[in-house]
Amino acid sequence: MAEIVILDSPNAAGELVAGAITDLLAARPDAVLGLATGSTPLPVYSALERRVRERDLDLSAVRGFALDEYVGLPEGHPESYRAVITRDVVEPLGLSPANVHVPRGSLEGIATAGDDYERAILAAGGIDLQLLGIGTVGHVGFNEPGSSLASLTRVKTLTAQTRRDNARFFASADDVPMHCITQGLGTILRARHVVLLAFGSGKAPAVAAAVEGPVSASHPGSVIQLHPHATVVLDEEAASELREVDYYRYVWENKPAWQRI
Repeated sequence: MAEIVILDSPNAAGELVAGAITDLLAARPDAVLGLATGSTPLPVYSALERRVRERDLDLSAVRGFALDEYVGLPEGHPESYRAVITRDVVEPLGLSPANVHVPRGSLEGIATAGDDYERAILAAGGIDLQLLGIGTVGHVGFNEPGSSLASLTRVKTLTAQTRRDNARFFASADDVPMHCITQGLGTILRARHVVLLAFGSGKAPAVAAAVEGPVSASHPGSVIQLHPHATVVLDEEAASELREVDYYRYVWENKPAWQRI
């Protein structure tokens, strides 16, 4: 099963995961990171930025692949995930823009964009550490309920709930694109380490379904149960509906000092 880590705040979670990424990059300066967008991974990126500044780290060789992109937004749109990744990750961490890839969401060539992205990930040697959030409907990436557990990068239709959830980034829910291109669940499972973060009580039902429910396409986040090295990092509120929460705390408190997440 996944390792469940429950901490007292998103900032503490960010520090923990940033430490794991820093260790990975110390061992492999050109490691491949799977980059999530949205508010959930921001504490990780913030903690990494501070480490880069304080330790004068050079991350220019790091390679990255974003999880997803909206389909049909105009080039340069501030809420495209290309723009978000540039603002939140590339510029603060000093990554080389040429090394950071985002699925192609333009309508021109969209029919082959998924296959092209899969080939690019494979050509890079695969993803070493994949960051994930989880939506209130249980999606990871933009793999909405009903997504095949073996799916690869492809175009998906966003649920009405996902569009409402993402409306805070747009003028209105009507402005949120209907379609996206996303790494598939099968793509995510190929990453060597998967780290899923969730914060707040609104994510508690989705977390419980992903961690303790049956593995099902109806709950896409449950695919992490099939991964040999998955870490779920939560705050207290996101963990509030887990049945075995005391056991998860016990395991974390008694983890051997030499083991890392």
